[in-house]
Amino acid sequence: MAEHREEGPADLTAQVRRHLESLRAAGVDWLPAPTPLPERIPEAPSVAAKGLFETEIVAAPAALTVDRRRLDLQMLAEQVAGCTRCKELAATRTQTVFGVGRLDPEVCFIGEAPGRDEDAVGEPFVGAAGQLLTRIIVAMGLKREEVYICNILRCRPPDNRPPTPDEAANCREWLQKTLELVRPKYICALGASAVKHLTGATQGITRMRGKWLDYNGIPVMCTFHPSYLLRDPTKKREVWEDMKALLARMGRLVPAK
Repeated sequence: MAEHREEGPADLTAQVRRHLESLRAAGVDWLPAPTPLPERIPEAPSVAAKGLFETEIVAAPAALTVDRRRLDLQMLAEQVAGCTRCKELAATRTQTVFGVGRLDPEVCFIGEAPGRDEDAVGEPFVGAAGQLLTRIIVAMGLKREEVYICNILRCRPPDNRPPTPDEAANCREWLQKTLELVRPKYICALGASAVKHLTGATQGITRMRGKWLDYNGIPVMCTFHPSYLLRDPTKKREVWEDMKALLARMGRLVPAK
């Protein structure tokens, strides 16, 4: 039996040359260019393969369905509920206050931190400032359940003091993941702490209100916090001017009174 010998590159080249010479002898002097083959799409690893590498394939955020994002948001809220990164806040809170509203809203309102009422109920902006915010939202021609509402912090600071830089940094991951899953088209930052810890701006809110900033490509309108309006009702007119500018950027008409 003849010994089997694998063909090397030189043998294949000789075969191709002989084939081309035979075609030329037959009168064939032109061949169409070969159509390139599409790149091979990698197959998803089997369960066994994933077990070998101890990893799980997770869809990119942009590819997640609404139902998957809603589930991930619920799981994130459960993870936040057990957070103890800020020892003082974890020791003094009644519960964490995550966020409330719909996914893919036109606008997300972001405040500073939960207060006493929010800490007791577990929902942001339910006290006097929250009731005023709801009236502002309705005046804009929207409903509270049509927007998303959250805070820079998920825990109430003692005595309702402003968040410290460390506290805001500890809670930054929760805020970023929330916004990645909620995907608002616009953001309204309520008060100096929200503006500072969301965008990095360092100027006071009196200078920043009415201005547009940016958060990861999302337009951010800066305005006063509703609690400040309770202390100084004369600033309500300025906030309404900011909301009209927000509505204009959103492509919505200002509702008739």
